[in-house]
Amino acid sequence: MPFDSATLELLELNKPIPSRVNNRENGVNNQPEWENGYAPCRESVLNDNMVEGPVKKFSEWQEGTVYPGTKRQVWVYHTPNLDSTETPKVMFFNDGAWYLSRKGPVQATNVLNHLFHTGEIPATIAIFVTPGVPDHHVLGPIESYDDTLAQRSLEYDVLSARYGDFLFSDLLPLAENHIGVTASTDPKDRIVCGISSGGIAAFSVAWFHSDKCQRVISHCGSFTDIWGGHNYPSVLRRTPRKPIRVFLQSGENDANTPFGDWAVANKAMASALEYAGYDYRFEFGVGGHSLNHGGALFADSLRWITRD
Repeated sequence: MPFDSATLELLELNKPIPSRVNNRENGVNNQPEWENGYAPCRESVLNDNMVEGPVKKFSEWQEGTVYPGTKRQVWVYHTPNLDSTETPKVMFFNDGAWYLSRKGPVQATNVLNHLFHTGEIPATIAIFVTPGVPDHHVLGPIESYDDTLAQRSLEYDVLSARYGDFLFSDLLPLAENHIGVTASTDPKDRIVCGISSGGIAAFSVAWFHSDKCQRVISHCGSFTDIWGGHNYPSVLRRTPRKPIRVFLQSGENDANTPFGDWAVANKAMASALEYAGYDYRFEFGVGGHSLNHGGALFADSLRWITRD
């Protein structure tokens, strides 16, 4: 049964976590040896005859209305030779700079260019976005967070429809207006992808906006008690199944912090998705809290998530 406010206060669950507790501090301590065997997927390498789609950067973009008083970086990509007669699919990448990096473990635009060239994906828009940098104080879930980290957590970790509102009301019109096309409104044609808190945010977008988005890729998703994300497995088990397809990835050495154990949390999500009869895939490896395993699987995960 749900806690009442008095019980939350008694257990001090209504307060931010102390910066240091039980001789532990929040943070991620990845070790290089955990990532041995993980390399960017072969589709991240383009052949000479493969055309690259353009990428437009919007620096310090602050025109959104859902999170006023913030600025952020946005990059808008589309597959090559897109014209106004096409109705492309849409991908959103939370913590977008990590996915966009040409030297990173994912190199998402290279993979999208490659799969478009081979005919494995149709015309697609991809929107890469960073969390907002606020011009005001933001309450964080742990005392060690500054306002910028707290803003990221507010956008990504809070269980609400607000971040989805931001993607569909603020970001998607920006991309459509820039490219001069109207993207598909079919929720099966919209994918949200993210790592860590960006991973749970991707799930929340589909959960609260399943009429607008039904495809999720979560890498090391933070289904832990940051702002209540540990409740999702229970919610999944007792809520009528939604038309959502979910790709989950985690590893033996995923994060373990005052907020919870990421490996255990992702296993709990996978178990709940199985129990409730969802179309899901769970890849559990040996890596840490990083994109290395997810990057190695990225092309395969796109094939799986977009299949008919």
